[in-house]
Amino acid sequence: MKELFLLCCTIAMLSGIVAQPKLKGSIILYAVSEQKAPLSNVTIELLKLPDSTIIRHKISDKEGKTTIQDIEPGEYVCRVSMAGYASFISEKIAVAAASVNEKTFVLSSGAKTLTAIKLTARKPPIQQLPDKTVINIDAGITNAGATVLDVLEKSPGITVDRSGNINMKGKQGVLVMMDGKPLYISGAELITLLENMNAGQAELIELMDNPPAKYDASGNAGIINIKTKKNRQRGFNGSANLSYGQGRYYKSNNSISLNYRNNKFNYFFNYNIAANKNFMDLYALRTYYKADETTVESVLQQPTVMTARGKNNILRMGADYALSNKTTLGVMVSALALSRKNPGDATAQWLNNNGSADSVILTHSDNNVRWKNGGINANLKQVFSTTSELGADFDYIDYDISNMQVFKNDLDAPGGYSEASKGDLDARIRIYAAKADYTKSFSNNLKMETGWKSSYIRTNNLAEYYFMQLNDWQPDYGKTNHFLYDENIHALYTDAEKQSGRIRAKLGLRYELTGYKARQAGNSIVKDSSFSRNYGGLFPSAFISWQADSVNLFSISAGRRIERPAFQKLNPFVFVINKYTYQRGNPFYKPQYTWNAGISHSYKSMLTTSLDYSIVKDYFSQVFLKDSTGSFVYTEGNVGKMKSLSLTVSFQSSVFSWWFISADATVTYKRMKSELWRVFNVSFTQMNTNITNQFRLGKGWSAELSGIYTTKSQQDLQEVLDPTGQVSIGLAKQVLKNTGTVKLTARDIFYTQSMAGLTTFYNAQEYFKITRDSRVCTLSFTYRFGKQFKSLPQRPGGAGEEVDRVGS
Repeated sequence: MKELFLLCCTIAMLSGIVAQPKLKGSIILYAVSEQKAPLSNVTIELLKLPDSTIIRHKISDKEGKTTIQDIEPGEYVCRVSMAGYASFISEKIAVAAASVNEKTFVLSSGAKTLTAIKLTARKPPIQQLPDKTVINIDAGITNAGATVLDVLEKSPGITVDRSGNINMKGKQGVLVMMDGKPLYISGAELITLLENMNAGQAELIELMDNPPAKYDASGNAGIINIKTKKNRQRGFNGSANLSYGQGRYYKSNNSISLNYRNNKFNYFFNYNIAANKNFMDLYALRTYYKADETTVESVLQQPTVMTARGKNNILRMGADYALSNKTTLGVMVSALALSRKNPGDATAQWLNNNGSADSVILTHSDNNVRWKNGGINANLKQVFSTTSELGADFDYIDYDISNMQVFKNDLDAPGGYSEASKGDLDARIRIYAAKADYTKSFSNNLKMETGWKSSYIRTNNLAEYYFMQLNDWQPDYGKTNHFLYDENIHALYTDAEKQSGRIRAKLGLRYELTGYKARQAGNSIVKDSSFSRNYGGLFPSAFISWQADSVNLFSISAGRRIERPAFQKLNPFVFVINKYTYQRGNPFYKPQYTWNAGISHSYKSMLTTSLDYSIVKDYFSQVFLKDSTGSFVYTEGNVGKMKSLSLTVSFQSSVFSWWFISADATVTYKRMKSELWRVFNVSFTQMNTNITNQFRLGKGWSAELSGIYTTKSQQDLQEVLDPTGQVSIGLAKQVLKNTGTVKLTARDIFYTQSMAGLTTFYNAQEYFKITRDSRVCTLSFTYRFGKQFKSLPQRPGGAGEEVDRVGS
């Protein structure tokens, strides 16, 4: 019934689409230089007054002409920009029904602004661009008080499985970056960071399923780039954000951002502090079968309740200094300190084939996680001329992660027993990375980029396990593990971009050479072992777009990508989950390679349709095994080939002046084939939808109603997930002369965002359901302060993408 209710909500929200009024006016624009020469490739954004909603995004042709048709009557302005010229906002343009307005814009190479019209920018929550999807975080009211993970989970085509793997359009393997630089972590560690980062500190999230060659080839499904807020106004400016949320338990997430900029210096300081308490209810029902795979042998019922109390501090600060008009030096320091305590209680009840209780084991666990991370970045930008520049970056990042585990098991039966074990799991990871990029533009609308990147990663993982014997802790050498891993990646790339009339093409080629060596140190029981590997590969990419007319844009893209296993997943050590479940790494894990191709069409920047096809070789999948004792083993490996075909439809429009709607749906068909203990030949179709309604209520009030829904889905060979979704609402009010914003939001109001599914093992299967503290009501207040000067011209910054594969 919950799924049916969510579907009804989805249909109801989509019903507003048919109510659009017809757009009738048109504008013809000409862009010229101060010498009156036509300028092509000028970016023109049409903004509707008074709230500056972005209506259209256009590029001028070789004659400097841009035509925008079918515009709703009203008042508009144009935001005009082009590299090497001053950006500006035009004067007001009044559009009447059946009218044609002609305007000529003169672009200046100076730094003057041609108008003083004050804009209060209102971006749509989701923007579908030809080469990426952009999530504007502040544009979504229900993002107030949320974490970055909350925002990602309701982004188009994004899902997160129970192991913490982020999937894009039904494919695993996503490279996650922040400000163009990798986070260097994946799996559970990545999820921990994202669920403790206040979304208010991020400006937008970019989703790129086929990025160009300048980006790292890692990321089978594509790249997620989280861009933090940066104040580009002169003088002293800043903002503070306070939020308190209440679900079953409290959630407090607060941040402050400070910035000072003058003609030579720019200083910034961002600090985020959070304290929260959460819970997770996990119900697992395992059924063991006899050799015929139909007759029940026994059943294990495991309800588990865990709580998590955590605190975290995130700091990012730095400075930029302009040595001259052409040379800029920068430095940035980042730090993170996180602590979390996770006590849990579980009951393992064994039932015989008649359903009668056989035995009960009570388990109490304590997991204490401490995580420290520090990093420094130094960067240089040298502008040689208006057509060429060089950027260079150096990064050093250090992770120190520890996890203390204690398990106590009691058999609740006559003649029962008690047993205890503990584990001390420490990880130290050091990453060094350097890169350089050179860009050159030519007079025939050709732009070339070339660059080099190298990284060195060293990891040291020590897992020490003990068991209780005669009231004393004894080493458990069978589980204890010391894993050492070193890796080098070197890359060269070149990109070429050409604009010719209505056609824009970008071709790239990247070469990456990878080498690693690993050692598992031995002890009195475990033998010392080592392995190493070197491999290289070419990764081409292509993107071509065609502006057929003023309202239709077509594009096609293709590329090859690689996904390397996370460092921790190569480690053959055992990670204990409970008495009957543990996780194990796979030293024979190989990279997976993917060919991606896609075609898309955009109509009036309002309706976007895309079709994507992928072939994955040596596909990554979780593998669920059963050992000789009946315990379940979670591991990962290469399971064969996977093919997927995805259709995505996105729609966004102002239904009325007070109602804006954004909706998208992705349908994915997948085929996976592999052989474990039997042949798996899986075909599956799944869909996920995302709908956001925003309402302008007047006098500074606004509201939002949004929802997401995912049908039954499958990411791994052996696991199928049940449908899930959620509906959220929010209300916002501008206060203190528009320098402050108060927001009241409620996420997952019907408490439907749980995760459930069925996993198939050898002669066994497990049904599970995970419920978290997802229904949360949040009150937040944001205050912006400082001098409001005109923004300085924005410089394109250097990008640094390495490998985000630390994780488990």
